[in-house]
Amino acid sequence: MKKYTNSSWGLILVLWLLSSCLEDTPNFYEFEDYTFNNLDEDGGSWQTILVSNLENINIATPEATNSAAYQAELASVKESISKMSAAERQAVRYWSNNPTIRWNEIALEMAAKYNLIPGPNADGTYTLPNPANPLGPPPFPFAHPPYTSRMLAYLSVAQFDALVVTWHYKFQYNREAPYRVDNAIQSAYPQNQLPAYPSHGAAIAKASKEILTLMFPLEAAFLEEKYKEHLKSLVHSGQNVPSDIEAGISIAEEIVSLAKQRASTDGMAQAQTSKAVSDSIANAAYERFGWKWENTETPQRPVGLTPLFGNVRMWHVPNVEEVRSPPPPAIGSAQFQSDAQELQRYASNMTVTQRRIANWWEDGLNSYTPPGHWNKFAKISIVKNKLNPLRAARVFAYMNTAIMDAGVACWDTKYYYHYPRPVESIPGFKTILGTPNFPAYTSGHSTFSASAAEVLSYFFPEDANQFEVWAEEAAVSRIYGGIHYRFDATEGTKQGKLVGTYAVNKAKMDGAM
Repeated sequence: MKKYTNSSWGLILVLWLLSSCLEDTPNFYEFEDYTFNNLDEDGGSWQTILVSNLENINIATPEATNSAAYQAELASVKESISKMSAAERQAVRYWSNNPTIRWNEIALEMAAKYNLIPGPNADGTYTLPNPANPLGPPPFPFAHPPYTSRMLAYLSVAQFDALVVTWHYKFQYNREAPYRVDNAIQSAYPQNQLPAYPSHGAAIAKASKEILTLMFPLEAAFLEEKYKEHLKSLVHSGQNVPSDIEAGISIAEEIVSLAKQRASTDGMAQAQTSKAVSDSIANAAYERFGWKWENTETPQRPVGLTPLFGNVRMWHVPNVEEVRSPPPPAIGSAQFQSDAQELQRYASNMTVTQRRIANWWEDGLNSYTPPGHWNKFAKISIVKNKLNPLRAARVFAYMNTAIMDAGVACWDTKYYYHYPRPVESIPGFKTILGTPNFPAYTSGHSTFSASAAEVLSYFFPEDANQFEVWAEEAAVSRIYGGIHYRFDATEGTKQGKLVGTYAVNKAKMDGAM
C-alpha cells in the first residue's frame, strides 16, 4: 500500500481534485496502517449523543488473561490465524486499524448506488419508494441528499456512542490484546497499549451493519457478509479474542436500539408529502410572497422532493426557525436582475475551469451527494492526523449531524419561501446540469458544505482555509451550473456556517480535548 505522508497530502488532494472533469465515485482509500497519535484514555468519559447514562449499558466482567477460559480463547485465535486463507489475509489489510473509515466508505457506496430518481410509470404517473416494499418498483430508498445526510448522521452517531461506551469499559478492565498476552501472536497493525476488551472493532461493525441495513434494506445480505468478514479480521489480525468481540457487539446492540428509536420518531417518514399537502405549501408561499416554485420536468412529478424535511428533528439546533434564512430578493428587484444577468453571462461565456467545477460538484444521479464529498475530505484529514477510531468517529459524528441539520434548515427555508429556479424566472434560460425537483432558495450545496467546513475547521484548524475554499467552490459551482442565483449560494453559505456553529459548540462541551 502507498504511504501518504503529512507533507504530501496537500499535493495528493490537488491531483485528486484535478484528475477528473466529473465528480469521482466512492472508492477504496489506500492508506498505511498508522500508529495512533493518542489513545484518548479518558474517551470513556466523553459526552455521548444518544446515550444518556453509560452505566445503563452493562457488559460482563472479563476473564483474566491467565484463566483457563482465556487461554482456550488464545489457542483458538492461534489456530484460526494459522489457517488463514489469502482472502482472509486481504480482509485484514482492508479493514485496517481504523475500520470507522471502511464502514463510512461502504455507506457512501450505498448512497451512490441508490441515488436514482424514480422514473414515471407507463401512464405518466409516479410511484414513490416505499420502505414497506423495498423491492418496489421503484426500489427503496431514493438516496437523495436529505436521505443521505440523515443516513450518515445516524451511522456516525451510532459509531461514536458505541465507541465512547467501549472506551469506558476498556480502561475500566484493561485487558490486553492477544498479541500482547502471547508472543506467538503477531499483530497485523502497529502495536499500542489500547485494551482489547470490549472490542471497538466489533462495536463499529455491529453498529454500522445494523444502521446501514435499516437505511438500505435490500443490502442486508451484502452487509451481513461484510460484517462477518470484519469480525473474522479482528481475530486474524491478533487484536481480539471471541469474548472481546462478543462484548463489543453487546454494546453496539444497545446503541443501535436507541438510534432506531430516535429514527422512528424524527419525522422523516412524513417528509415526502401527498400532492394536496405539497400544493398547500406552495400556495401558502404564493400568498406570502407572490411567487411559488413549479416543477419544469416532462412528465412532471406531482410533488417536490421531501417538502417536510424541514420539519425533521435536528441534532443540535433547538428550533429550525432560528436558522431560517431571511427572505430572498423579490423577483424583478435590482438584486434579482443583477444575479440573473450574472447567470446569463456565465451561460454565454463558460470557461473550462468553471465547467469543470460545475461538473465535479454536480452530485447528480449515482453520486454520493454533497455530504459524500465532505465525508471524503474528513477521511483524508483523519488519516493525515493519525486519529484513533474513537477520535475519527467523533469527527464523523459532529460533521454529519451538522450536515443533516444544515439540510433540515435548508429545506425549511426552501419550502417556506418556495422560490422559483432560474429556468422559471429568466426567459429562455437553460442550465448545463438540469434542474433539481425542489425550490431554489437557499442552495443545498452551499448549506451542506458550509456546515461541514465549519466543523472540520474546528477539528483540523491548520486546514481551515482549505475547507473554506472547498465550501466556496461547492457554492459557486451551482451558479456556474445555472441552478442557483448568487443570493441562493451566499445565503446558503451563511446558513450552513450558522448551523455548523451549533455542532461545534456541542463538541466543545463534550469533554474531549
